[in-house]
Amino acid sequence: MAAMNGSRYRRSAFSAIVSSLLTAQSWAGLPPDSVDWNLERDEDDIRIYKASVSDSGFEAFKATTVINAPLSNVMAVMVDAESCEEWVHGCSHSEALDGGDFHDRKAYSVNDLPWPAADRDYVLHIRTHTSDESVTGESHDEADSPFIIMELSAVPDEREESGKVRVEHSDTLYQFFQIDDGRTHMTWIQHSEPNGSLPGWLVNSLAVDIPFNSLQNLQDVANSSTYSGYELVFNEQGELTAVRKEQ
Repeated sequence: MAAMNGSRYRRSAFSAIVSSLLTAQSWAGLPPDSVDWNLERDEDDIRIYKASVSDSGFEAFKATTVINAPLSNVMAVMVDAESCEEWVHGCSHSEALDGGDFHDRKAYSVNDLPWPAADRDYVLHIRTHTSDESVTGESHDEADSPFIIMELSAVPDEREESGKVRVEHSDTLYQFFQIDDGRTHMTWIQHSEPNGSLPGWLVNSLAVDIPFNSLQNLQDVANSSTYSGYELVFNEQGELTAVRKEQ
């Protein structure tokens, strides 16, 4: 994180507010911190868990891994809306929508589902924050590495397209922090209501296959030349404000 060299990440009032508000409990669509996550798959340093969600027939998933790439590479992927097609399993199209900024923006994406299911599409409201406290329960000892938090929620009534089933309810939480050897820890929690009719076997398999295959893809994409050579830009309060090519 070139923009932080020689300085310790400083706690700010803004960071404290974000940490207190952006907890898993504050997400109506995600399980609370106290939920019992059931381990479904543990392979290639990727762990996938599932948990029931109150008043929903669909389970949430939680995925954790360590990506063998620096945080700057990973965040360069995450801020590029079109990168969804490269790393998210089943993402067949993605684009940034007009307006917004680094901290608050929207994107449109399409998920290609296997026959006989119809493809799903989303408009996602994406917010990016910096915190010195975890919102998913993990902790780390890297004094110069803040937690980068991305929250994504479905916006049901924008960019309507024919021939696809609109996902109206979806909540996602990504949390990242850098490990001192240049790797990145990632936690991904998600719960979606896919709308329409989907066979139970497909829903159950996607809750494991999507995060597992996606995180395998992200390992490769984050190390590609396309997303190398970036730096994270922080302001004086220690908040991430941009991801840019190194100068």
